[in-house]
Amino acid sequence: MNWLGIVLIIILGLVALLLEFLVLPGGVVGIIGALFVGAGIVISYFEYGAVGGSITLAGTLIAVVIIMILIFRNKSWRKVMLHENVTGKMNEIDMDKLQEGMSGIAVSRLAPAGKGKFGTEVEEVHSAHGFIDVGQEIIISKIEGNKIIVKLK
Repeated sequence: MNWLGIVLIIILGLVALLLEFLVLPGGVVGIIGALFVGAGIVISYFEYGAVGGSITLAGTLIAVVIIMILIFRNKSWRKVMLHENVTGKMNEIDMDKLQEGMSGIAVSRLAPAGKGKFGTEVEEVHSAHGFIDVGQEIIISKIEGNKIIVKLK
């Protein structure tokens, strides 16, 4: 294999690693990229000996350092960062409206979590004993923090 093929293999690997960090998290693309970079370096050792392989390794490391410096300098990270604050709240229970022993109806299937309606309040509830179908009557058996546990009436 000539030097152009080795360089292309390494560049493909570096592009895959960049995609892993910036666009496609999950590990698969990153592993493929690392394998491509490693394969390019190993092939250069076999094709061009210790000196050629070492030059390829040094060049790859320098390229990685330059890429990282460029990414941090031109603030590419800010383009992929989350800038919004999460303002959603998880199941805030109004203890004046909901109490243990209160009866209601399942408005979605509880498998084992779903929605239950108690008076005018619709809340996320968890079944104490398996699945509960839509429309069945339920009773609040206990409230643990912001988790409402129900059972069939």
